[in-house]
Amino acid sequence: MFFGLFSSVETKMRATAANWLELADKVYNYRRDVLSEAERSALQMASASLRRQLREKSDASKLKLGIEALENVLRRTGGSHYPRSGWMENVEFFLVAAIVILGVRMYFVQPFKIPTNSMWPSYNGMTPEVFATQADEPSTAGRALRLIAMGARPRTVDAPVEGEVLVPLVGVGYDRIVIPFQEVKGRDWFILPSRHKQYTLLVGQRPVTVTVPLDFDFEWAVRDAFVPQNSDRHDSGSTGIAAHINANPGQIVKTQDGHQFWRTGKRVNAGERVLSFDILTGDQLFVDRMSYHFVKPQVGDGFVFRTDNIDHPDMRNRATGRQIEQYYIKRLVGTPGDTLEIRNTTLMRNGSPIEGAKAFGQNATKEGDYPGYRAVGVLAQGRTYTVPPDSYIALGDNSANSQDSRYWGAVPAKDVVGRPLFIYYPFTKRWGPAP
Repeated sequence: MFFGLFSSVETKMRATAANWLELADKVYNYRRDVLSEAERSALQMASASLRRQLREKSDASKLKLGIEALENVLRRTGGSHYPRSGWMENVEFFLVAAIVILGVRMYFVQPFKIPTNSMWPSYNGMTPEVFATQADEPSTAGRALRLIAMGARPRTVDAPVEGEVLVPLVGVGYDRIVIPFQEVKGRDWFILPSRHKQYTLLVGQRPVTVTVPLDFDFEWAVRDAFVPQNSDRHDSGSTGIAAHINANPGQIVKTQDGHQFWRTGKRVNAGERVLSFDILTGDQLFVDRMSYHFVKPQVGDGFVFRTDNIDHPDMRNRATGRQIEQYYIKRLVGTPGDTLEIRNTTLMRNGSPIEGAKAFGQNATKEGDYPGYRAVGVLAQGRTYTVPPDSYIALGDNSANSQDSRYWGAVPAKDVVGRPLFIYYPFTKRWGPAP
């Protein structure tokens, strides 16, 4: 036992001595041209003495004296290499950590936040949780917990006067409505400058406003707040509102100046809640960037890619016309040479219902929250599309609310990033391996 203890001390001291000699060599090689002859000589002599003690296997006490002698010389000759300040050590640590993190992110695993609900309900973008009454809203402690666990951020709108809640509309189509908004300056996390959307509703004739992030589906919150629970609420967002309005056309009113409004049927008194909801953060996940270097993407994979080389107006900055580098997540549905078609709500691949992911079958039968595939764009009803070489076709699981390859065509193979691995936030039942 005692032999092992002393052996351990000797071993550690020899390792320490070797580290000091390595530092001495570094100082000599980097600074010998700025050191005086006396400083170079002192550094070489102290280093040689400690090396000799290592060769002769001197005991720990002698090695300690040799190290102290070398340290005294290094304090005079080390410059920025020794002694290093705590500030310099921290800078070096963070630089090394940043290099490691960037390397891991570039070649192995990349964090990614789902921006929109084009893949809902497989993956969530920002989603609303609407509270029917003020009594249903979380307490202060509850809000703090929800912020930590789900990234929940509250929005409330109170009535300035008594009256019915009216929602302005730009238009009402067969499967969607458009609520007008204006872009305004805002801040994320109270610090970072960003652009937000500001919507204006009416209570009687008085306007009330609510501001949300650009990617947030405000129409979804409006649907959950004002479309009756017993209505067909299969589709999220504007599609669900459009279905309700088309079934109740008398709820649309037009003013003499040509504006139109949806009469929600909800009347409020002055000071009462018009609208109350939490914005829940989108799924944040790790993306595997390594696998696709060795195996080809498979139909049914969750599919992350860049938009750099997709030539479509939606992929360009409206002001400058320049291509915008964005990361999208969709589901891979077509590989080079595949022929695709949408029949009713079923996606067909090479003449048969597509297979490879549970979401394919759920969309075909409109199971649960899956709305079924919508035949538009290059996959409009009766049209087929053959995937070109070195390209892939990617569609959103939330087909009614997804800008995808139906609109802007194929994804070049060189822009493929990887596949989702693990949802690490928020801390809900969705936490865990990516579906």
